[in-house]
Amino acid sequence: MFTFNKLRGDSAALPARPGLRQVLIAWLGGVLAIAAIAGLGDALTASLLLGSFGASCVLVFGFPDVPFSQPRNVMFGHFLSTFTGLLFLQICGPHWWAVALAVGTAIALMMLTRTVHPPAGSNPVIVFLALPGWDFLLYPTLSGSLLLIAVALVYNNASREARYPKYW
Repeated sequence: MFTFNKLRGDSAALPARPGLRQVLIAWLGGVLAIAAIAGLGDALTASLLLGSFGASCVLVFGFPDVPFSQPRNVMFGHFLSTFTGLLFLQICGPHWWAVALAVGTAIALMMLTRTVHPPAGSNPVIVFLALPGWDFLLYPTLSGSLLLIAVALVYNNASREARYPKYW
């Protein structure tokens, strides 16, 4: 039940500040991943960059051990969410209520398939703003997310003691 008292929060302490080394490793990972995606896209004169990939970098390089950051979540989360956005756009047209249904459905599908990747939740919105064709599912969504994962696999394993990924 909603009460205004709940808005005060639990008075929990802020999370600990990450160390400078961890911040710099995350920064460089984000730079390298977006540079690889945008640079390759530029060289191929193809669109490989998706706005939500920036948020994916926050998770994949800043918090690589959490479930949301695992390769299956990155790839399938982006793929399912973009597919859902394209499907609702195709069936319902570019209406406010259709994008709302697409986002909710994408969330549900990611949860049901255990592939939740929060940045991918914005993909249906991106689809409804850009109004792309079905090729958007391959370029930039699938190709860009696979390139992001490839950079994350190499970089996270080279820059940290822990293994990446935790699971496939």
